[in-house]
Amino acid sequence: MTHQVHIIGGGLAGSEAAWQLAEAGVRVRLSEMRGGGDTTPAHQTDSLAELVCSNSFRSDDAEHNAVGLLHAEMRALGSLVMAAADAHRVPAGSALAVDREGFSAEVTRRILAHPSIEVVRERVDALPASGPAIVATGPLTALGLAESIGAATGAGALAFFDAIAPIVYRETIDMAVAWLASRWDKGEAAYINCPMTKEQYLAFHQALLDGEKTAFKDWEKDTPYFEGCMPIEVMAERGVDTLRYGPMKPVGLDDPRTGRWPHAVVQLRQDNALGTLFNMVGFQTKLKHAEQVRIFRTIPGLETAEFARLGGLHRNTFLNAPQLLDRTLRLKKASHIRFAGQITGCEGYVESAAVGLLAGRFAAADLAGRSLAPPPPETALGALLGHITGGADAATYQPMNVNFGLFPPVQGKARKADRKQLYTDRARAAFAAWIDEAGAGARPVSRASAA
Repeated sequence: MTHQVHIIGGGLAGSEAAWQLAEAGVRVRLSEMRGGGDTTPAHQTDSLAELVCSNSFRSDDAEHNAVGLLHAEMRALGSLVMAAADAHRVPAGSALAVDREGFSAEVTRRILAHPSIEVVRERVDALPASGPAIVATGPLTALGLAESIGAATGAGALAFFDAIAPIVYRETIDMAVAWLASRWDKGEAAYINCPMTKEQYLAFHQALLDGEKTAFKDWEKDTPYFEGCMPIEVMAERGVDTLRYGPMKPVGLDDPRTGRWPHAVVQLRQDNALGTLFNMVGFQTKLKHAEQVRIFRTIPGLETAEFARLGGLHRNTFLNAPQLLDRTLRLKKASHIRFAGQITGCEGYVESAAVGLLAGRFAAADLAGRSLAPPPPETALGALLGHITGGADAATYQPMNVNFGLFPPVQGKARKADRKQLYTDRARAAFAAWIDEAGAGARPVSRASAA
């Protein structure tokens, strides 16, 4: 099959971009190095759209949450990633969490079955010299391609560390100590909660400080962490109560044995459809594996826990997108190339896929000889795109999840509790107007379809 667009990278962004192009009738070559003899420090399979960290797509509340609104807009635009996530949903309260293996298998199956997509298992070491291309190699871009990008942009890539959380076998959790509940009893009882007394918490906090960590290489020592994925022991270094106001906060969780909030709580969230695996929420870590087992088994309820996966640390890279990319994600110095996903500096599964969706639609419009205006900044898609292509300060650019702080402020006075609803109401109207004007082919983002 002779391709019209070459996509490099088969993660969430590359898979979504390929799907959007193929659904528009464009022939796509999708290059993915995994399965062709290469892999990355974080991936474990050769499946497309593999989830290497959490299995959560975060809040699915399209009325009061920016990421939930982004879910709704992507669904309206026929997102493959959202369709696969909805098909493999697991209990997570008001969040959207998925069976990670079922999710990536679904994306892989649908990509491979599409007649307009050719998947080639190969490593690409240089940017294409000509022809439309989308680079969606993610935060673990292979060295050769990273060097080619650096040569083309004339700017070095920025970098940060990202850490992954351990996964525990459900049957090894002591449910005589732990209990199932969601915070404030909202939604289904979706989280396993392990309570700590003050004495247990202080001992655990000290163990995190004293535990043996993964050593950095010399060239890694000055690389900053992303604040949204901070290792648990690095958070602990910031103060004795930092964890109690972060991933271990007990607020809204009544221990059924006492009827009171514990001093601290460790939460675990279902990680697969069978409910046999649970991941430790917010417990990204760079502790050595033996230390993880020793320290995490001091958590009440996890004394005999068995781990399906231990936590780890990997180095992420991303472009200074506000400086290098135009409003439709094209490289300013080589306009035949677009970038998508986490390599642009967006953070999170949904955000990565959303930028891939936009890159695919922009490329399809180019090939059709028409112009597709970027989504309005009042929408979740537009706010995210605007941030990474010019809204952020290039001098201090860091990875960012979608949030209402990226949106233009709403006008007029309103109670704090009502402001998020004002953002989402305005976003729906702006999204509908954009669809009408751009002819982008979408169903309306209504409250019913967003649910």
